[in-house]
Amino acid sequence: MELKILDLENNEKGEIKLPEQFEEVVRPDLIKRAVLAIMSHKRQAYGASPRAGKRASAKISRRRHDYRTSYGFGISRVPRKILSRRGTRMNWQGAIAPGTVGGRRSHPPKAEKIWWQKINKKERKRAIRSAIAATVDKDLVVKRGHKITGNYPLVIDSAIESVDKTKKAKDVLMKLGLDKELIRCGQKKIRAGKGKMRGRKYKKKKGPLIVVSKDCNLAKSAGNIPGIDICEVKNINAELLAPGAVPGRLTLWSKEAVELLEKERLFV
Repeated sequence: MELKILDLENNEKGEIKLPEQFEEVVRPDLIKRAVLAIMSHKRQAYGASPRAGKRASAKISRRRHDYRTSYGFGISRVPRKILSRRGTRMNWQGAIAPGTVGGRRSHPPKAEKIWWQKINKKERKRAIRSAIAATVDKDLVVKRGHKITGNYPLVIDSAIESVDKTKKAKDVLMKLGLDKELIRCGQKKIRAGKGKMRGRKYKKKKGPLIVVSKDCNLAKSAGNIPGIDICEVKNINAELLAPGAVPGRLTLWSKEAVELLEKERLFV
């Protein structure tokens, strides 16, 4: 498969043959597995205190002649704490046992639970190749909700990596015909549900991913534009290429990034 190389003014500069990574069969099941593995490593462990619900001095004797005994009161053998007493008459209240007020939970969440998932190396590489192949499938990109132009998929001249101003980066994307996509990414909506109370009030859309060959000025300049991600070609993963495990993200490859992908046989 060959793609057009466009300069920063949207003029054609030639063609480039895509490496074998773009020819992988798109496997949504593999991509989902790889994305979930990445997401699992971001999950923070949580759990109750080991002493939660056990901090009361709750004891009740089962012996007939003990002072704090339950004999003769017709009560169940639930561990109880004493709120007040008068002689041998105790004012009990259930404690510690599950089901009692202020008692422990029977099966609390454990902080030592392992949340992260593993994935085989070959499987992870194949998932990345599959997600790479999905980025040049026009139907999948449109299905994902991106607003693309007639010249997509495309490769951008490596001069884009030296763009050091946000305004200029935005102008380049507008000239490439992604003005509707930038408008789509600029919108944010209020989340439905309780997430509004928990520090995630707004939802934003994922926009274009720009793949570059090295750490460059574009990473800082275009990183301020809503919805846009910039990533070095050696650091791309399934989640960046298919956010939410849905393949077909609108991806712009720099010419050097494609050449590096072929030269170093990345993810093969």
